[in-house]
Amino acid sequence: MSQVLVASNRGPVSFSTAGDGSLVARRGGGGLVSGLAGLRGDVLWVCAALSEADRTAARKAPDGRLDEAGHDVGGTAVRMLDIPAATYERAYNGMANSTLWFVHHLLYDTPNAPCFDARARRDRQSYEAYNAAFADALARDAAPGAKVVVQDYHLSLTPAMLRERRPDLRIGHFSHTPWAPPEYFRLLPDDLGAELLAGVLGADQAGFLTERWASAFLDCCALLPGARVDRAARTVRYAGRVTRVGVHGLGVDGAALRERAAAPDVAERAAALRARVGGRKLVVRVDRTELSKNIVRGLAAYRELLTNHPEWRGRVVHLAFAYPSRTDLASYRAYTETVLRTAEEINAEFGTPDWQPLIVEVNDDYPRSLAAYRLADVLLVNPIRDGMNLVAKEGPALSDDGCALVLSREAGAAADLGEDALLVNPFDVSQTAEALHRALLMPAEERARRCTRLAEAATALPPQRWFSDQLDELK
Repeated sequence: MSQVLVASNRGPVSFSTAGDGSLVARRGGGGLVSGLAGLRGDVLWVCAALSEADRTAARKAPDGRLDEAGHDVGGTAVRMLDIPAATYERAYNGMANSTLWFVHHLLYDTPNAPCFDARARRDRQSYEAYNAAFADALARDAAPGAKVVVQDYHLSLTPAMLRERRPDLRIGHFSHTPWAPPEYFRLLPDDLGAELLAGVLGADQAGFLTERWASAFLDCCALLPGARVDRAARTVRYAGRVTRVGVHGLGVDGAALRERAAAPDVAERAAALRARVGGRKLVVRVDRTELSKNIVRGLAAYRELLTNHPEWRGRVVHLAFAYPSRTDLASYRAYTETVLRTAEEINAEFGTPDWQPLIVEVNDDYPRSLAAYRLADVLLVNPIRDGMNLVAKEGPALSDDGCALVLSREAGAAADLGEDALLVNPFDVSQTAEALHRALLMPAEERARRCTRLAEAATALPPQRWFSDQLDELK
């Protein structure tokens, strides 16, 4: 196999400092790391150093490359880029997470934001410098004719920058988020929008999780001066080159997920959860405290369920596991506080001495989440907008007795799972409440049949196939 380089903000390994000052490596998680698990040959992963311990590890490694033997990253060499902290902060939080994420997930409160002023221009300059650092590293390390797969909105400019430096390379870019429709994408300054599109179009192949997001990208490209879009062929001709636009759905590795869910720590947490909720029905959600995940409206729907259907009081418990997300952004800290305040209000309104209707935990406990998937009668996944959402796929794949899935139609997963899920408008709290009611009432046989089909669809496109299909497209 020819050399393969992967570029992403977060890499497959992270470091912390032990009490004696030594560095401790921890293997990363997520679909991309799993997708590379079976990849053999000359592979280099280029990522940003996210902590001071990461930067120390990168400085100590020869030429910045961390090897497999020393850091247990599954056979993949890793180069961590020591980008200046201030540049990284403005690029990551100022531009990527507070601008591009908001645009692609349609999150702006438009009477108040966005406001593209001098500070926004500084963030943009840092974002350009951050992307250039990746392009420089990839250009330096890539063998002639190598394949480079650039990941996500953090690195939208990198393909075009790398193309200028190394026109011999085969370059792909993959968007794990939705892509904004043209009318929303045009909230961005005109020159920034054009720069982002031209950046992605520097790739030979631009990949998306669903047809919907790929079509939105093509629609935006049609507004780019000089671009010629062929929607039937899914190609864009720009700056003398042709970029193919592909769709590569992403599922879960069913065998690996079930093996992990059978571990003793998961069984212990499952027993603890069952003891805590007794024989009541379980409604489960597992999210990051991320604005797009729509946790507050989900809690409001559960409150309306208990209001409109009092027969469920004392007979159901909602387990809401919310992992902390982007705590260095004020809007995210405020959102987490709203989640906790709403939970307190629901428990105060409906709780009794022997029944806590809602259990919210804001901490990261992966084994507990797997245990909750196994026990759930209903899984609620109601994002405002989501590129895919693997929670909707992990839950049915792990369910012990079959769970009903209440799923936002705005999640990319709806394209794969919509026939057997109960689809909802994520902004319609009343509709979501009634969908929860229907899900709780669903006969066990129907729930099991639906869940079996959901699990089959969820595991049909495992990460390894998702990644290998993209490499095949770069031949």
